[in-house]
Amino acid sequence: MKVDEVTYGHPLAETAEVVANARERGYDGWFVSETVHDPFLAAAVAGTVSGEMQIGTAIAVAFPRSPMHVAYAAHDLQAMTGGRFVLGLGSQIKPHIEKRFSTEWSKPAARMREYVLALRAIWHAWRTGERLSFRGEFTSHTLMTPFFTPADHGHPDPAVWLAAVGPLMTRVTGEVADGLLAHAFTTARYLTEVTLPNLEEGAATAGRDRSDIEVVLPVFVVSGRTEEQRAASEAMVRGQLSFYGSTPAYKGVLELHGWGELHHRLHNASLENRWEEMPAMIPTEVLETFAVIAEPDEVGAVVRDRYRGLADRVSLSSAQLDDQALAGARAALRAD
Repeated sequence: MKVDEVTYGHPLAETAEVVANARERGYDGWFVSETVHDPFLAAAVAGTVSGEMQIGTAIAVAFPRSPMHVAYAAHDLQAMTGGRFVLGLGSQIKPHIEKRFSTEWSKPAARMREYVLALRAIWHAWRTGERLSFRGEFTSHTLMTPFFTPADHGHPDPAVWLAAVGPLMTRVTGEVADGLLAHAFTTARYLTEVTLPNLEEGAATAGRDRSDIEVVLPVFVVSGRTEEQRAASEAMVRGQLSFYGSTPAYKGVLELHGWGELHHRLHNASLENRWEEMPAMIPTEVLETFAVIAEPDEVGAVVRDRYRGLADRVSLSSAQLDDQALAGARAALRAD
C-alpha cells in the first residue's frame, strides 16, 4: 500500500511548508480536500515543492464548476507537476450543492459519469486537435478554437479519482474513473460487501478490471505515545464519526452493521444543534469498527491486516504519530 497525507487545507501562505514537510517525511502523495480553501490553488502551491510526491485534490466539488474550468485547471497542474497531478472529484450532498453553492442537484451518479466523460473529451480535443463535440444530458462542449487550446504538456491526462459511498456512484467510478476515493466513514465490511462488488460491476460494464482502479482509503486512527495524545486522538475521531453518522448520505454504512438507530439519534441531535453531545453517543463497538486503535508503532501493521486486499493506498486520519511511528507504519504498509 502507498501512504498519503490528506489535509483539509491550510492558508496558502503555509501550504508550501506543510507540503515540504510531507515530502521530507516520505509520503507517496499529498492531497487537499475542499473545505475552507480552494483546492486547486493549494495544489498549485504544493506543486512547487512536492518533489516526487503525487499531488491532488481529494476532493474538489465537481458540480458547481463547469467541466471546462476543471479541465483547464487540471491540465495546468499536470504540466506543472510533470505528470504527477491527480484530479479527485466529489459530488458533495444535496443541501450543500443547492444551498451553499446555489447549483442544481439531480441524478448525481449520472451527472458525475457525464462530467468525467466531458473532461476526457476536452483533453482529447486539446491533445489531438480534433473537433470538440461533446453533447450530454447535463453539459455540452462544442466550441474550441486554437486561441483557447493549451499547449500539449507531454504527459498522459490527469488521473481522475471519484469519491463514492453509495452503489450507483461506486459503479460509475468503476466504469469511468482511475481511482475510487472511499469515504473515511466506512468499514472493512462495507468495503467487502458493498463497495468492491459495485466497483467491479461498474468496471465490467466498460470491459475493465478491478486492478485498473486504485482504491484510496482514509483510515481513522486512534493512537498516541501518552494518555493525553491518545485521548485527543479519540476525541477527534469520535467527533468526526458523530458528524458523519448524523448525515443521511452515509447512514447505509451504519445500517449494514445494524446501527441504523444510531444514525437517527445523531441526526436528531444535529437538527437540535446538540453537536457537543454527539461524540459521546458513539458506542465503543462503533469506534472500534470504524477506527484502528493501536499503539503508535503497531498502527501500520494493524491497518495493513485490516485492509489487505481492500485498499491500494491509505491515509492515516487523526493519527498522533511521531516520525518514528510514521516511518514504521509506512514500512509495514509498503511491505504488503
